[in-house]
Amino acid sequence: MRSYIVFLLLLGIKAAARVFCKVRLEWVREVDDPWSGLRVLVLLNHTSLFEPVLLAAVPNRLLWKLAAHGVVPVADKTAERPVAGRLFRLIAREVVPVTRERDDTWTDVLDQIRDPQALIVICPEGRMKRRTGLDLAGNPMTIRGGIADIIALRPGGRLLIAYSGGLHHIQAPGERFPRPFQRVWLGAEVVDIETYRQRLVGWYGADSLKGAVIQDLTRRRDAYCNRAGGDTAPGRNPEPAE
Repeated sequence: MRSYIVFLLLLGIKAAARVFCKVRLEWVREVDDPWSGLRVLVLLNHTSLFEPVLLAAVPNRLLWKLAAHGVVPVADKTAERPVAGRLFRLIAREVVPVTRERDDTWTDVLDQIRDPQALIVICPEGRMKRRTGLDLAGNPMTIRGGIADIIALRPGGRLLIAYSGGLHHIQAPGERFPRPFQRVWLGAEVVDIETYRQRLVGWYGADSLKGAVIQDLTRRRDAYCNRAGGDTAPGRNPEPAE
């Protein structure tokens, strides 16, 4: 029953997003049927709790995958919000509130990875970027190591890397009201997880996988997530994905 409720909610978000935003999806690397075989979805450049509007650009079969097999770690601060928290708890089959520590909450997420059907969705920066380009504490936005844990443990499948052009023009953290009818840019590419993992191990060594994943995703984020409302063309991929 939960899967059907989640699916209907995601369909509603997608329909509303298409009315109130114009989301342009651009594949930065062409691939056949990019929505098949996905096991991990990474969203880089986390700028707003309004990021569910990006669902406007995805097919309904991905929404069903989220409803039936999705696992989404959500910051405990977000999960505790009276309105947004209730909404975010219904965006996937399993929504796991996590702290910023490597504690039992993160172990709960990693336990879900062993399900071969699970689709893990994560914002690997772990916090939102403010208008200053920094996080709430005034620190630079960095990729945290949790995504490397997922890539190390995920038994095959494909990784979708989504590059958000940013949503501060819709609603920046701390603002009370959103601005509708804005243009939004979303870039994306798909890589085979095992090929990606082995390539990074070959470059940096097995003992350096976490640092290699962080370095690689940081480089990709900085190359693509440089939008101001989605009006410019993407840069070049700094390293081949496969």
